[in-house]
Amino acid sequence: MTSAGVLPAQALRKLVETGAITARPAVTPDQIQPASLDLRLGTVAYRVRASFLAGRDRTVADRLAEFEMHRVDLSAGAVLEKGCVYVIPLMERLCLPKGLTAVANAKSSTGRLDLLTRTITDGGVEFDRIAPGYEGPLYAEVCPRSFSVLVRPGMRLNQIRFRQGQSILSDADLHALHAKEPLVSGRAVISEGLGFSVDLRARHSDLVGFRAKPHTGVIDLDRLNHYAPAEFWEDVRSTEGRIILDPGAFYILVSQEAVTIPPDYAAEMAPYLAMVGEFRVHYAGFFDPGFGYSAAGGAGSRGVLEVRCHEAPFVLEHGQVVGRLVYEHMSEQPETLYGAGIASNYQGQGLKLSKHFKTPA
Repeated sequence: MTSAGVLPAQALRKLVETGAITARPAVTPDQIQPASLDLRLGTVAYRVRASFLAGRDRTVADRLAEFEMHRVDLSAGAVLEKGCVYVIPLMERLCLPKGLTAVANAKSSTGRLDLLTRTITDGGVEFDRIAPGYEGPLYAEVCPRSFSVLVRPGMRLNQIRFRQGQSILSDADLHALHAKEPLVSGRAVISEGLGFSVDLRARHSDLVGFRAKPHTGVIDLDRLNHYAPAEFWEDVRSTEGRIILDPGAFYILVSQEAVTIPPDYAAEMAPYLAMVGEFRVHYAGFFDPGFGYSAAGGAGSRGVLEVRCHEAPFVLEHGQVVGRLVYEHMSEQPETLYGAGIASNYQGQGLKLSKHFKTPA
């Protein structure tokens, strides 16, 4: 492993074989994605008083002793309640080689359910960032924001990506790549990444998004294509190209641009400048090699935006830039691309809820 970049599936398998990634039960082949590894929930959830980081020279187990309220046995399935914070030991454990770092993120379906899910580690001083050479357990902090959810051991709410060295593309690199292989439909807005804007002018109707209802039933995360959207979501409609975000509300919107991630690259969604508005966009930020790529069954895919407004009502307007995609080199091209021969739920997507909801006929 000499090339700098994000490690592909074949390199992740080698990390498992060499013991850099271990798990009980063992890692399964379907956990390995083109540029990331799915992480699995363990058998117990700790209900805690507040979110926390371990801090330098402290373990998560030490901090759980301070903040634990009670324990929830997940073995037969259990409900994680809306508005509560849980810490769940994961089945996977790391022993990273020198020079290898890792970053975690929520999976797409996790973000679309407004499940705030972050990875914490012993000695950790940041969420979702794993230090070079880290050796120890992994934990998921889970806070359901809009819906209570039923979970079981082995469920995959977050994922981890491994990186050798620094491989982020500069703006000049992005301009050159876009000139060679268009990354986005329409004009490319490149500034510390590839800009993403919101689409609030629906092509065939006035439906521009969905807003989570405040009082709903439980969502069983094993039930796919099961729930009626109207029981959990209300339509967001606009004929004037703008909507007003309500404080505390959660929205599913879609990008105006269709984007492409070529096979030799991976990308991560990063927040846009806080100064442009009091809202957060995109909980689930990994975009795999092949997302929207024509040879992998895509023709550019639009990004689904998970939006939460903060303190004040905010007017969001069509075409407003709300996020940016940061592109990175892969250390080598993955053997399998997103959307090509694997179960990729969101290739070629437009405005779309998570896979747990029935698709309108």
